[in-house]
Amino acid sequence: MSRYYEIIDRAAHGPLVSEEDWDLEYVAGTVRRLVRKYQLGWDPNKIVTDDPGLADAIFAAGMELAKATGIYCRSSGRIMQFSAEELEQGLKSMPQKLVLGAGKDARSLFPRRICDERPPLIWAGNPGAPIPEDLYKKAVISYVQEPIVDLACSFSLTRINGIEVRTGGPLEIVATRREMLLARSALREAGRPGMAVLAAASAVSEIGDLAIANPTYMPATDAHLVPMLNELKMDNGNLARAVNSIEYGVHNASLPCVIVGGLGGDAAGCAVVQVASFLLANLVCLADYHILHPIHVRQVATSTRSVLWVENIVAQAFARNAPCILVSDIYPKSGAMTRELLYETAANAIVNTISGGHLEGPGAADGAIPNCSGVEARWMGEVGQAVVRQQMTLAEANELVLGLLPKYEHIFRQPGGNPGLPFEQVYDLETLRPKPEWLEMYQEVKKEVREMGLVGLD
Repeated sequence: MSRYYEIIDRAAHGPLVSEEDWDLEYVAGTVRRLVRKYQLGWDPNKIVTDDPGLADAIFAAGMELAKATGIYCRSSGRIMQFSAEELEQGLKSMPQKLVLGAGKDARSLFPRRICDERPPLIWAGNPGAPIPEDLYKKAVISYVQEPIVDLACSFSLTRINGIEVRTGGPLEIVATRREMLLARSALREAGRPGMAVLAAASAVSEIGDLAIANPTYMPATDAHLVPMLNELKMDNGNLARAVNSIEYGVHNASLPCVIVGGLGGDAAGCAVVQVASFLLANLVCLADYHILHPIHVRQVATSTRSVLWVENIVAQAFARNAPCILVSDIYPKSGAMTRELLYETAANAIVNTISGGHLEGPGAADGAIPNCSGVEARWMGEVGQAVVRQQMTLAEANELVLGLLPKYEHIFRQPGGNPGLPFEQVYDLETLRPKPEWLEMYQEVKKEVREMGLVGLD
């Protein structure tokens, strides 16, 4: 705790800089210089790379960026700077084993290697997607009843008794507590009462997060998010989330959603920012593990070529240089009852499994609407396990992903995206099983992807 006091003090007394100068000079300018220095680039037809030198260069550039900039505190307008020794100590402190959940439902997370023979753990749900309260528990059950699922993500409640939940308002307390009670009830009904939950999606601000720091809502065997802001920024609210976790004991998941096409520029620069974000999150977020979730500046989804490449190279960079627990968020553009959702999920799962990540999601329809279901989480896990089972190589993974991309890239140009259908239209609400047409579509795509080369599919 005393070490974190020092970090908080830096947020109050570090060098004073305007946010505009931070964005343009400290981040964008430094990243451009590092991209030139390390001669970084990417090939849109080489989504899964087989270039260890490139992965190492991305890691070195990210470390240099973290040393040069530190983190900007938006609440004070000051910079939290860190020495090379502190960043190295942060690397040494990254857990190599993390047990989440309890009893028969406990799972041990671990750093995965490139082409690891150990399958990824499956963290299932549509993280943060708004869903009506009357459907909440049924939707959670649709995911956690799948035997392949190891851990759960929760949805968010955006209305309580018909009233909109506003960020930082008093109803955020009610929403986060109710969300967690519904999730716990769903786990019990599914026969998995000790399963860990990534809590709490309704906690947009620290108010909701603090409201569930109680074993009734969020036992210490759960994890919660300590987000970073774009790019390389924190604020007092997110620092408060980290402070609260120290004495309460819950596990921290850092979440820096770096933007491809934002301040870091294209994919190569974004990868450098992502590496720096994780290095700094070890210190400012007190991260027990990291969520790898770059997003596209226009498309949002993690299934674009550039975002897939960033996920691949960042996971490989850490697997080679600083093994840590990375959980890769999968956020397809498409929603339930679309073939494209299954293609996007497969591409994401292949890239992240082969590169060294665990799997989380899928956040169908960009995680923005409740057009999601447990079927795509089953599919995500099956694809990840198949990659491991057939001992796929990096070159084979790249070829398969390049075959999947043309099957869904058209939806990025499609007006209105590809939202699909809401949960209640793709699942039977009495049996909580997928409707026949959704199950048939899933089985057809599964056969198709197997014939494309993913022969490890059962």
